Amino acid sequence: MEAPRSAPRERERARTTSGSDQVHSWILVTSQVLSAAWRIARAFVITTLSPLSATLSYFRSLYLYLGHQLKWWIGYLQRKFKRNLSVEAEVDLLSYCAREWKGEAPRARLMRKAYEELFWRHHIKCVRAVKRDNYDALRSVLFQIFSQGLSFPSWMKEKDIVKLPEKLLFSQGCNWIQQYSFGPEKYTGSNVFGKLRKCVELLKLQWTEFSGMRDHHKRGSMCNSLFSDAILECKLYEALKFLMLYQVTEAYEQMKTNKVIPSLFRLLFSRESSLDPLSFMMNHLNSIGDTCGLDQIDMFILGYSLQVKIKVFRLFKFNSRDFAVCYPEEPLREWPEISLLTENGHHYHIPVF
Repeated sequence: MEAPRSAPRERERARTTSGSDQVHSWILVTSQVLSAAWRIARAFVITTLSPLSATLSYFRSLYLYLGHQLKWWIGYLQRKFKRNLSVEAEVDLLSYCAREWKGEAPRARLMRKAYEELFWRHHIKCVRAVKRDNYDALRSVLFQIFSQGLSFPSWMKEKDIVKLPEKLLFSQGCNWIQQYSFGPEKYTGSNVFGKLRKCVELLKLQWTEFSGMRDHHKRGSMCNSLFSDAILECKLYEALKFLMLYQVTEAYEQMKTNKVIPSLFRLLFSRESSLDPLSFMMNHLNSIGDTCGLDQIDMFILGYSLQVKIKVFRLFKFNSRDFAVCYPEEPLREWPEISLLTENGHHYHIPVF
């Protein structure tokens, strides 16, 4: 009786096992089919995208290379064709001050107050920054003479300044002038007269051209062109130095004959380092443009030689009687006035009213 009852159970168990095996087989087959399909699809995608990826990588490298080359050429062309102006364009005075003097250090606060004084009391609205070197005082003065179209000093109208180097040598026996030094060039020798003559000739030519030009905008454009040529600039500044030396020599000759000379020259000749024109040239003038700029007595002589009143706002002297000084202090005549500003007494900028 037990065997007949167990037979259906065995058949049912067999059917169940067979169904499970079929399901497992279908799952296995399906998994294998999907795996194979995934491998095929992945291989297809890789095969398709690899050239695209390589192409994108190539164009990215090309883009970076061309960008680098373009940046280099732009910089090269800017350096080659951009005019290196030694006198920059006008900028707002207070904006310039805010940019240059930040923070709460005592000197920064002093400078900000000094600039505010220039703006509100002296009505200076802009400033032109001047290249910082040992010619910057001469540059600041000459730029304003040319840009304003000022005329020759009266003494230059009476004499041919181009012939002054030879005059000092042959008429006054100043053979020591062969030791004249052209700023950083430190040139000396028998050809010094020829070099000085060319410098003075250039100054006369440029001054004549600017003083005869009535168009203010054209003068400004020509100034920008001239004051971007370092070689021409140096020649002009050496010409100014020579005119200063000529005036010192003339005053010295007059003093030897007991003639009345301006007090600034008496002060000059009372110093141990400038007892005569030669010592003045060797100890002071030759260094200008090379190792130092103009000191106060040099500014007096420059103003006297060019017959202009040079008014200097000395910002480091704010709140003192020396905040604004003039060179010379009392011009002999109604000379035109030009203005400079300095933050430290060594480097100068041009204020614009």
